[in-house]
Amino acid sequence: MPEDSRRQVRVGCEFVHDLSWPVTLVLQVEPRPDAVLAITRPQLQTEPAVPMQTYADIYGNVCRRLTLRPGRTHIRYEAEVEVDAGVDEDDPSAALTAVADLPAEVLHYTLASRYCESDRLSNTAWALFGAIPEGWERVRAVVDWVHNNITFAMGSSDTSTGATHIYVQRRGVCRDFTHLAVAFLRSLNVPTRYCFGYLPDIDVMPVPEPMDFAAWLEAYIGDRWYTFDPRNNERRTGRVVVGRGRDAADVAMLTSYGRAPLAAMRVAAEPAGATPWSSADPPVRGVFEDES
Repeated sequence: MPEDSRRQVRVGCEFVHDLSWPVTLVLQVEPRPDAVLAITRPQLQTEPAVPMQTYADIYGNVCRRLTLRPGRTHIRYEAEVEVDAGVDEDDPSAALTAVADLPAEVLHYTLASRYCESDRLSNTAWALFGAIPEGWERVRAVVDWVHNNITFAMGSSDTSTGATHIYVQRRGVCRDFTHLAVAFLRSLNVPTRYCFGYLPDIDVMPVPEPMDFAAWLEAYIGDRWYTFDPRNNERRTGRVVVGRGRDAADVAMLTSYGRAPLAAMRVAAEPAGATPWSSADPPVRGVFEDES
């Protein structure tokens, strides 16, 4: 691939826990090797040092299992990632593949899941989008509808909030936009998977909210997966996929086996060569983990 078709992005995150008891976590913050061109200078550290087990989950996402001891623990990850310099691919000619002809390995992405209750939203989806030509045009219409009808509001949802609730509430964060769009598309027999990762503000106006992990979707139309972003609803460059799955339950950045509230967190994604972020930067506070 020519050099001018590649882009270097620096990504990272930091979590701080203050615990009164030991808790085992599964951490998912590292880019999927099959979703980027290269990963250089990766560093995953804890202070104090904690042993980790590395494994790939059933979706191929890179996971780390570790047990935090009582007291304060810092978890920090950073790396430089090489990605395609182009924007999300656009193909209005992509046609819907009939369920009878879908590859067997994508069929489970047509089914309802914990946060994407496509069975409960099926009648609504067909009423809203059934008259729109199937394929790219219908997928585009679903994403446009979610973007235009759901208001972004920090703190308006939590780890119990699913797509059905978001449809009624009409407010949410990026994962809620994605869950609702995924649920609608699965109702319409479009295999759709939930994605999350790092999304730098490249060639766009930065949003006022502190940077966080981003969520988007990939829909299987024609004979391949295409990226759509219900929250931002624009073709972006620099996406770094960390996790793919049925919904956020499969790709939580932190899954805790016991209560492990975050004291602070920080996420960074920027073109390589930008001013490095540091632990002195203001943290993003809040809990975005999934407790099991």
